[in-house]
Amino acid sequence: MIIIEKIIKSLITIGKPFFRIFKIGLNLFRKFWKKITLFLVIIIFLIFFLNIYNFLNKELPDVNLIYNPPKLSSKIFDRNGILLYKFYEEENRTWVSLDKIPKKFIEATLAIEDKDFYKHNGLSLKGIIKATIYNFRKSNGDKLRGGSTISQQLIKNVFLTNEKSFIRKIKEAILTIKIENKLTKNEILERYFNQVSYGGEAYGAQEAAWKYFGKDIWSLNEGEMTYLAGLPAAPSSYSYFGNNPELGISRQRRVIEEMVSANYIDKEKGEEILKQKLVFRIKKQNIEAPHFVFYIKSLLENKYGFVNFERQGLDIYTSLDLNIQKETEKNVSEEIEKVKKLKISNGAALVIEVKNGDILAMVGSKNYEATDIDGNVNVTTALRQPGSSIKPINYLLAFEKGKNMDSYVEDSPVSYYVPGQKVYSPQNYNGKYMGRVTLKTALASSLNVPSVKLLKENGVNNMIDLAESMGINTWKERNRYGLSLALGSGEVKMTELAQAYSVFANLGEKVEINPIYKIDNYLGENIYKKEKESNQIVSSDLALMINNILSDNQARSPIFGLNSKLKIEGKTVAVKTGTTNNLKDNWCIGWTPSYLVATWVGNNDGSPMSWIASGVSGATPIWNKTMTKILSNKIDEQWTESISMPDDKIIFEENTNTTDQQRLESIF
Repeated sequence: MIIIEKIIKSLITIGKPFFRIFKIGLNLFRKFWKKITLFLVIIIFLIFFLNIYNFLNKELPDVNLIYNPPKLSSKIFDRNGILLYKFYEEENRTWVSLDKIPKKFIEATLAIEDKDFYKHNGLSLKGIIKATIYNFRKSNGDKLRGGSTISQQLIKNVFLTNEKSFIRKIKEAILTIKIENKLTKNEILERYFNQVSYGGEAYGAQEAAWKYFGKDIWSLNEGEMTYLAGLPAAPSSYSYFGNNPELGISRQRRVIEEMVSANYIDKEKGEEILKQKLVFRIKKQNIEAPHFVFYIKSLLENKYGFVNFERQGLDIYTSLDLNIQKETEKNVSEEIEKVKKLKISNGAALVIEVKNGDILAMVGSKNYEATDIDGNVNVTTALRQPGSSIKPINYLLAFEKGKNMDSYVEDSPVSYYVPGQKVYSPQNYNGKYMGRVTLKTALASSLNVPSVKLLKENGVNNMIDLAESMGINTWKERNRYGLSLALGSGEVKMTELAQAYSVFANLGEKVEINPIYKIDNYLGENIYKKEKESNQIVSSDLALMINNILSDNQARSPIFGLNSKLKIEGKTVAVKTGTTNNLKDNWCIGWTPSYLVATWVGNNDGSPMSWIASGVSGATPIWNKTMTKILSNKIDEQWTESISMPDDKIIFEENTNTTDQQRLESIF
């Protein structure tokens, strides 16, 4: 018992100091309990917030993605800078630097969206409070304000969705703080003006200016600027093209009131701006030269490797001349209308500037939107049989092998026997024969039998080799082709035929057809520039022989007459026509030292025309009108190199005075 008492007394003695400390602590807590409680609450809140931050931060996107460009529209222009078409993926957007955006537009946006933009660090408690007060006082028609700063709106547009949730707002706040530490205020503002939606497919201030007013952002007046500045808060509601266009006008008035409140303008200036009439541009995006535009798109993707270029913000400058394009479109549509009674439903044309490989016009059908013929199909890149228009390549090959224009060939019946196939017996267009004629006469008169006999000597594979070197790449399955290749049985593309015949125009030099001048990225930096690609395919004197034969109006006159559509008055033009035996395709292709025009008529479905006179109807009038227009203000060009030319009156048999031309006249 005594021991227990001693232990208790010892504990009391030892515990007295601790008791005094506890008592002092209790008195302090009673005195400062409010501050201590607040401190503990803050500590608990910070721990909670840090845990939430760490949890959400793992799911947040990489903030460095802000440096990546958004989806940007790519534009295709003609040689004079005229917009042909704009490609975009859901969001039509053109990037503009902040220095191109008018000061008044910036002030209008800041006034209605974020007056303290340059004062806060991304989050504005003041803005949230003011938005709450405004929402209680708002008039009918006005939308709720969210109190988000411009920085927060940028974050929402770039990284997040429009989901309305507490978690999304916390994510938005975290990312906003990060962005404010990475970018300057002006960098944030520039991205804002290029990211946000202004209604429909229009994203960014520049495309908004074009959508609503048909102008660049820097060309808007103050009324137009204040209208656009009010759209991002609720573009689908405020848009002039929405269901309630008057809401946008009401919103503009609110923008001007806020500008007055922020001392950007005075009240009198505000009233003056409100009086400016808004003239909206009610026009859908048009497409000029549609077949050409989609031809360029194909080149960009398949030849130059621009994948998803619709979102890369490229400016593609091309060789197309929109004036020549429209004139050629008119020629094609008018002529097809004239000959529709001949069961001709479609036509196409291609205009090339041969010295540099420029495409000046590409008309793929009589009308891109025509439903009766699948007008969107581009015949200039489709496979069609060329008929007699292919013959110059065969004759060029004969010249390479040592023949010349005054060499003879027999125009007489012939049959070829190939095991396992029908006997091949070619015939001339009129079913008649001329006997022994020169190659000049045979080509100028487009005689079929001499062309087949020449190919028999030349060799089919040799003709394919030469054609491929000139630019025709569609005869890959060589075992499919026989002697009928001489008469155009092998299908070609108009673009490739034009490439091949530009070799004649350039006196044996192949200049690669390339309609793309240059490509700039969205920052205006050049990423591609056209360079001339060329090489000599055949000697100039051989090409010149073809040119002289096909530009000799006298030589072809017994077949086509002296004043046919193949003649361009006062101009030296080489020209070749072609019609397939089954009357499915009719061609005319002609060239000068500077220009080449190729034309075609027929039916997309391959059905035959009822009748066509080769060289005087169908494709030739389109060719004539187009070439005449192009050469109308040009001096007559002639090929500069010369060779010894044979006399036009060449004896085709010994001991007779009858010439090829006289024989032609007697037959036809």
